[in-house]
Amino acid sequence: MAFAGRHVVLGVSGGIACYKSCTLARRLTEAGAAVDVVLTHSAAEFVRPVTFEALTGHPVLTSLWERDRALAHIGLAREPDLVIVAPATANLLARAAMGLADDVLTALLLARTGPVLAAPAMNDAMYAHPATRTNLRALAERGWHFVGPETGPLAEGPSERPGRMSEPEAILTAAERLLLQRAPWQGKSVVVTAGPTREHLDPVRVVTNPSSGRMGYALAEAAYARGADVVLVSGPSDLPLPLGVTVHRVETTAEMQRAAQALVKRAAVLIMAAAPADYRPAKPDATKRPRANGALTVELEATPDILASLAPLKGCVVVGFALETGGDGVAKARKKLQDKGLDFVVLNDALEPGAGFEVSTNRVTIIGRDEEPIALPLLPKRDAAERILDAVERALT
Repeated sequence: MAFAGRHVVLGVSGGIACYKSCTLARRLTEAGAAVDVVLTHSAAEFVRPVTFEALTGHPVLTSLWERDRALAHIGLAREPDLVIVAPATANLLARAAMGLADDVLTALLLARTGPVLAAPAMNDAMYAHPATRTNLRALAERGWHFVGPETGPLAEGPSERPGRMSEPEAILTAAERLLLQRAPWQGKSVVVTAGPTREHLDPVRVVTNPSSGRMGYALAEAAYARGADVVLVSGPSDLPLPLGVTVHRVETTAEMQRAAQALVKRAAVLIMAAAPADYRPAKPDATKRPRANGALTVELEATPDILASLAPLKGCVVVGFALETGGDGVAKARKKLQDKGLDFVVLNDALEPGAGFEVSTNRVTIIGRDEEPIALPLLPKRDAAERILDAVERALT
């Protein structure tokens, strides 16, 4: 969504991490971006230009002296929505910091006035060297943005210090944030709850529900992309953690309640997308109960009502979810909105195909305090998340 119709220049300097840049070029193109690749002479020793031409469908710029493209680097400096440099080697960073324009990529970067995202990649000692640190500070002061480097294996062997280029997914997430960030979200703290909770019958058996956490994770990713500082409070989930988002893992409803109570004090937006267990065993067993003991009757008690324990929340936009399985869903959701002092409630039907648990799509209705309900069609959960955040954004402005 962030890259559709966008123009991105991918600058590649000469390091072994060039192989990751091929994946990055492909992913940007698949996402709908028009990608122009600019290779330094040393980068072309690692990956030939024809590889990037095949991946992007665009000719690759490798020299200031190419026939009929004498000023191409100026156009590619001015026109794109974003310039990504990956890998950004120590040599490239040094030349850019000094303002050199001795090849096509540094000339482009010197003429660039829009956003630049660089993914440093080098030996860990080179990254730690004071000269490199000085160059990074100088470029950051000029408005460059950075992603990574990470700790992990380098070409010369294992390392416990940063130097390894970030993976393409991390670079794409950082690029998405630069392209999508919006003023109402910048500097705002957003807390999102997601997933189920588990209440133990004994050490190995639990009361829970089939929630995957996908809706909450999509909301956290979308809020981060808009420029917010996002904390995700997640119950048990197998989903990959959203990049850039701070994650607090919890298991029980009481743990989720305590985390929300602590985090919401600084939050501008609270989105309660989790599906916490509503009941827990009144007297959980300390040891596993053998099945041979026969029939089992369990007394259940209500778990804490997290939203009720947080109210009232002044200066915080609060979004709740209402998962229903019967008729009059809108009326039930409106009552929840009023009873719990919400700004918005998001209604969906657990029994509707494609909109319940453990699926990648959702059909929701967004209900605000003084607005007509907004009924959305069946959408991928990330798209539904964007529409929910559009409603929240109107409340922030």
